[in-house]
Amino acid sequence: MEIVNSEIEKPSSDDSSSTNNSQSQRRVGILYDERMCKHSTPDGDHHPENPNRIRAIWKKLQIARIPQRCVVLNAKEAEDRFILNVHSKKHVDLIKNISSKAFDSRRNKIAAKFNSIYFNEGSSESAYLAAGSVVDVAERVAKGELNSAFAIVRPPGHHAEHNEAMGFCLHNNVAIATSFLLNERPELGIKKILIVDWDVHHGNGTQKMFWKDSRVLFFSVHRHEFGSFYPANDDGFYTMIGEGPGAGYNINVPWENGRCGDADYLAVWDHILIPVAKEFNPDIIIVSAGFDAAVGDPLGVVVSRHMGTQLC
Repeated sequence: MEIVNSEIEKPSSDDSSSTNNSQSQRRVGILYDERMCKHSTPDGDHHPENPNRIRAIWKKLQIARIPQRCVVLNAKEAEDRFILNVHSKKHVDLIKNISSKAFDSRRNKIAAKFNSIYFNEGSSESAYLAAGSVVDVAERVAKGELNSAFAIVRPPGHHAEHNEAMGFCLHNNVAIATSFLLNERPELGIKKILIVDWDVHHGNGTQKMFWKDSRVLFFSVHRHEFGSFYPANDDGFYTMIGEGPGAGYNINVPWENGRCGDADYLAVWDHILIPVAKEFNPDIIIVSAGFDAAVGDPLGVVVSRHMGTQLC
């Protein structure tokens, strides 16, 4: 799930009526599409990344009557040319075609070559809808049509790298939207983007895609455990700060134990993220909003062995 947020303009005076008027005119977009539930395990077995992940969110929002207070948007598929800004042609071709009948007999074998990935007949459509939806809401916020937007999408994206699907992620949705705003729509005036990744796992794919780019400040807080927690490498260590023009624009806050709570997160927000964000002064904020850091989520607390690494 990804949230796209623009900077909030403050009222120019202390007049309460001005404040109330500003709030009443805020437009929040929300996007959900049942077609993204077509991506599921080919054998029907239970998997932590399953259609109920987004169905549960949408149901909860409906019960609270949140959609009635928002601008409800339809999903749209991403265009290859925008995905190619962050992914290789080989990767794009694979995700585009993996659901076709031509891959029926070897789909599972191909999936097994990747780290924590499955494919079925609905994977291609779901992946394109997820990426395209984040691009769409990001563009709408950048244009000023919306003040902010929440895209409820799957499959997720922050582990997907330039030439590799991994960690349940097929397309790197946030990276595609970020690149789209910076490189495809310069007329919108988005020159600096802050990406906040609060998923319990490190956003390795997103980090690598903007490693040398000073236009993007990537901030990730995640369970790390000295590189033993998924994706089980040193990419999420605090010394990984970017390179070249991007040096200093990559900030990792690695939790080296699994017992961090609300107070720890608030401390990081107050003492690291907010001061740095104010200094960076982004034109737009994109939140890579995985919810597996929440209390009781099995991905944050259960460890199993997969392909020789710890997967959580």
